[in-house]
Amino acid sequence: MTLRTPGSILLISCYELGHQPLGVALPLGFLERAGFAPAALDIAVQDFNPELIRPAVFVGISVPMHTALRLGVRLAEGIRRIAPSCHICFYGLYAALNSEYLLEHGADACIGGEYEGPLVELVESIERGSQEPIAGVIRNDQRALPVLEKLDFAVPSRAALPPLSAYAQLEQGGECRVAGYVEASRGCRHLCTHCPIPPVYNGRFFVLPQQIVLQDIRHQVAAGATHITFGDPDFLNGPQHALRVVTAMHAEFPELTFDFTAKVEHLISRGQNLPEFAACGCLFVITAVESLSERVLTILDKQHTPQDVTDALRIVHDAGIAMRPTWVSFTPWTTSADFAQILDFVESHGLIDHIDPVQYSIRLLVPPGSWLADHPQMLPHRGALDDAAFTYRWTHPDPEMDRLQTAVARLVEDAAQSDEDPATTFYRIKALGDPGTPVCVPPTLAEHRKRAPRLTESWFC
Repeated sequence: MTLRTPGSILLISCYELGHQPLGVALPLGFLERAGFAPAALDIAVQDFNPELIRPAVFVGISVPMHTALRLGVRLAEGIRRIAPSCHICFYGLYAALNSEYLLEHGADACIGGEYEGPLVELVESIERGSQEPIAGVIRNDQRALPVLEKLDFAVPSRAALPPLSAYAQLEQGGECRVAGYVEASRGCRHLCTHCPIPPVYNGRFFVLPQQIVLQDIRHQVAAGATHITFGDPDFLNGPQHALRVVTAMHAEFPELTFDFTAKVEHLISRGQNLPEFAACGCLFVITAVESLSERVLTILDKQHTPQDVTDALRIVHDAGIAMRPTWVSFTPWTTSADFAQILDFVESHGLIDHIDPVQYSIRLLVPPGSWLADHPQMLPHRGALDDAAFTYRWTHPDPEMDRLQTAVARLVEDAAQSDEDPATTFYRIKALGDPGTPVCVPPTLAEHRKRAPRLTESWFC
């Protein structure tokens, strides 16, 4: 069997937050360096093409997040009907966490952790006809832990993917600009209980070599990018590495802007670097605030307090950067007062245009393998595992909170379909929490106001 024929290897992305998928671009680079000629498909922006499936001997499905996993499972069913004998491998953060279900439902292998090296080894072993165990590769008869070793990184290969213009754009000052996406590190030092990263990485993180990151940026700038998103779980896990990367990027591309994600505690402890990031073109920072409830923050082990959120907001603002908080607005411990506190905080700090309305509808996800699943505070609320949905069901002790979440989610969905002004949506949500409150958008939030920079794809999981 040869896997060197073009099209015999196919890598598929299902969803990657509206970005051109690095979860395909990176392994494409690894496979090409090993002498293979893989094809690529991104069903988030491309039609499913059976003609790409039929010649495939190996199909890798990237599952870096929950939505991608659910889409990938349905996709694998269709692939198996078209090419019954092809080898289907799920890889990425959610592959190892859900390997048991995936292997029972059509997958031949699953790879988590630093997956690119094991993926290449798996393809090479299939080519040789070998069944020997491979570090990091989980099969029905071979259990394996994720590989957590620094790889010899290849430059991501993007030529086989749709153009950047097909993906989320930077929206700034009423105009849209082409955006690229890179990572300078993977994994995370921190152990938030609701996050899918700690069960796989257990507090470890790995940096990508600066020259690899810069070469990837060069390729995307050549493809039209004028803005770069650093998609690291926390860009400030390695603050000096991050600063070196953006300083070198700015020296080469002084007009290029960027955004990144960082924890609240890092925005405070490493805030002295933020003016330098701003000078290099940083427009905004995404930070997972999650809640303003001390109890919720403690259970999620976020390592910040409500006061820290206010302090971080001031530090980021003083640096000339916009903060875009994200939330887990509904948990089993969130009260109606907690939800109202989030809305009041957003309004009083002028953050209405800094937050996509979908954030107000987010309900805590508890996937298999989550450290939160067996947390003493979670067990009284946790229901059965919904295998096909890859989540434990839970109910709020106050039925009104579940009804409120459903109403907010429906309102946000309707607003998105009608392209409603997010300020109007915000005040409609606020009225849901307090039915006596009229929907009244202040004159300062006029329709044609200047809004904070954002990506056109709302952050989600």
